[in-house]
Amino acid sequence: MEFEKLKAIIADVLNLDENDIHMDSTFVDDLGADSLDIFQIIMGIEETFDIEIDNEDAEKIVTVGDAVEQIKNATND
Repeated sequence: MEFEKLKAIIADVLNLDENDIHMDSTFVDDLGADSLDIFQIIMGIEETFDIEIDNEDAEKIVTVGDAVEQIKNATND
C-alpha cells in the first residue's frame, strides 16, 4: 500500500514510469533525483501520508525501500 502510493509520488516528481521504480532503487543513482527532487518527494510523502519526517531521518533515505520504512515507522506511532 505505502509502496504503491510512494511510486506514484516518485513517478510524478521525477517524470518516470511507475514500473521503473523498485524497492531497491536508489533515488540519486537509479532514479536520477537531485536534492530538490528528493525534497519534493519527501514533501509529497508528508502530505499524502499526513506524517512529518525530520531532517535527520530524511537524510537516511537513500532507497525507495528506506522511504517505505520511514512511512511505516511514522504511521505506526
